[in-house]
Amino acid sequence: MTSDTSPAPASPSPETAAGTAPPAAPTGSTGSGAKPEPADDLVTTSHTVDTPMGTLRYTATTGRVVLRDEVYEDGVFTGNTAKAEMSVTAYVLDGADPTTRPVTFAFNGGPGSSSVWLHLGVMGPRRVLMGDVGALLAPPYAIAENPQTLLVESDLVFIDPVSTGYSRAVEGGKPGEYHGYAKDLDSVGELIRLWTTRNGRWMSPKFLAGESYGTLRAAALADHLQERYGMYLNGVMLISSVLDLGSIGLHEADDRACVAFLPTYAAVAHYHGLHPGRSLPEVLADAEEYAEREYPWVLARGMRLTEEEVDAAASRIAGLTGLSVDYVRRSNLRIEHLRFFTELLRTRGLSVGRLDSRFTGPAGSGTAEMYDADPSHDAIAGPYAAAFNHYVRADLGYANDLHYEQVSERVNPWSYKEFEGRDVNVAPRLARAMRRNRHLLVHVAYGYLDGATPYFAAQGVLAHLTIPAELTDNIEHAYYEAGHMMYVHEPSRLQQSADLAAFVRRAATQAAR
Repeated sequence: MTSDTSPAPASPSPETAAGTAPPAAPTGSTGSGAKPEPADDLVTTSHTVDTPMGTLRYTATTGRVVLRDEVYEDGVFTGNTAKAEMSVTAYVLDGADPTTRPVTFAFNGGPGSSSVWLHLGVMGPRRVLMGDVGALLAPPYAIAENPQTLLVESDLVFIDPVSTGYSRAVEGGKPGEYHGYAKDLDSVGELIRLWTTRNGRWMSPKFLAGESYGTLRAAALADHLQERYGMYLNGVMLISSVLDLGSIGLHEADDRACVAFLPTYAAVAHYHGLHPGRSLPEVLADAEEYAEREYPWVLARGMRLTEEEVDAAASRIAGLTGLSVDYVRRSNLRIEHLRFFTELLRTRGLSVGRLDSRFTGPAGSGTAEMYDADPSHDAIAGPYAAAFNHYVRADLGYANDLHYEQVSERVNPWSYKEFEGRDVNVAPRLARAMRRNRHLLVHVAYGYLDGATPYFAAQGVLAHLTIPAELTDNIEHAYYEAGHMMYVHEPSRLQQSADLAAFVRRAATQAAR
């Protein structure tokens, strides 16, 4: 990969390659001694990347874009007030027709996560080299070209929500205003509108790609962008999907979550050798059948179960999950997921990863109820931090002394006030977006070894979308023998790259007809 780095201009130019023009001058004068108005600080660089389709020449633009709110006082418009500065990295193929060239807006989840994972894990033109289970590289790790980048099919815009990455509230602003479901949608949606408008991309096929909580954001954004701006999308990519937080018992564990996790527990037990002589498809079919039929009935019976029924259920659950019958009985037949990852390999002195259950790590305590750290996050965090902090300065030419918040705790507590008294569930918004725009296609990516957003729960939520039967063909499903960030597993990364590219091609081709 080659690059030609241009220094940041003193003030952003309307001709910046990513097309982000400076904002209109705010209403009113700052006056002598007043703090200067925030301004975009974008940097533009030129690059190439070698792919199976040939060498791509593209322009990268990275930095921060100022978001402004319209201010009204007593019904009178008084100006646009700078509220936040959001970090963004955009990759645009040189010489492409903007009316036919797709563009994908991508973000991760958390809440509180930056976009570094999708950016340097699977989609962007550079990727992290970190090794994998049993063969992790030593610090300081490495970064390399990504020949499978989605840039082959689509321009890419990676977005860091407020308080993640380099995104912050303006000086004197209140970041907490953005730490919630509704304001997060507003700010990310506004950045998408700004980028699309300033770059002349309203006629481009447009896609959203979200991971984890980013799938909840993407599903709701599909509806929000249509409702607020009349911006209709061509596709939504849901990677490690969770549209209904109640389906995984995020805020309060219940029987539905216990059922949803069971097939994932079985897959994890299989990976760690606790289903000898059986294939993964056999194990999953067995677990799914029990989870779909008998297990919900067992849990619904509660204290009405006979001792014989309890014994039978405990034996069945233990056989599927790799746990002891005694542990299952003591858990009242209901296995909480963090306890599962702590218990499964306790006799080996190991904890199992939640984000990616292929990973294990030494248990901090042999008697702890729950592990003290997720071994998979421990393995992944360092390589991505090193790669991005090097890449953003050395290759993209962007210098900022702020800490790049890879995963920020400052967003907590996250506000779900719009869902008070009920589960946080955006599936109805995705269904509404699909009913309104019957050309909207949806790609869903599942990791069998994802202990954060279990695949069986996501399947169940999508199976209950209130859409006409003919629109079910608009949803495609892809499965990987990997975890939450399935692209950490090299065979899955290669397959997922091909699957995402094929999805974008399919949706863009439909748009061209």
